[in-house]
Amino acid sequence: MLSLFVQAGGKSQRMGFNKALAPFLGEPLIRRVIRRVEGLAGEVVIVANDPQPYLEWGYLVIPDRIPGMGALGGLYTALSHAQYPYVSVVACDMPFVNAAVLEEAQRCLIREELDAVIPQSTKGLEPFHAVYRRETCLSAVERALLQGERRMIAWLPEVQWRPLQWEEIRHLDPQGRAFLNVNTPDELAWAERLAREAYLE
Repeated sequence: MLSLFVQAGGKSQRMGFNKALAPFLGEPLIRRVIRRVEGLAGEVVIVANDPQPYLEWGYLVIPDRIPGMGALGGLYTALSHAQYPYVSVVACDMPFVNAAVLEEAQRCLIREELDAVIPQSTKGLEPFHAVYRRETCLSAVERALLQGERRMIAWLPEVQWRPLQWEEIRHLDPQGRAFLNVNTPDELAWAERLAREAYLE
């Protein structure tokens, strides 16, 4: 069973307002992200230091366990709070997050007895669209934080992991949109146009 954590933190400086709540095809962006992947999960948790905007939806909302530690701190929060052995952390600004890709990553992790499976796009590793084994990854991430690391992938040499290559998931995301994120109003508007044109509800 999978624990799904949605990162709603960040300062949204380039967006100019809280991008998690940005309207996207008639609903807050974070609601769209959750709706696209929550069917995979035994629990859905929103990570936000200001919980108030998200309480009405009925999900558990928790703050970062160690504030100010960036993306790696967010992963640590997820791993330390997860109820289930497999954990996925997705960002609130990924409107095309792909449940089938996450499902394939989890299958790969279990089948090959790995600790983490991270998709690899043309831009590099995508740790906010990945699946982690809680038991082994938690201690590795904790050690990295104690050493002052903030990079999301700094701890990977300590565990058994592999990238999920584009060739393995291309049939699940043929247009390559799963890893797109939006940081500015222009990017948000562009992503909405893509969704409308391709009927990517």
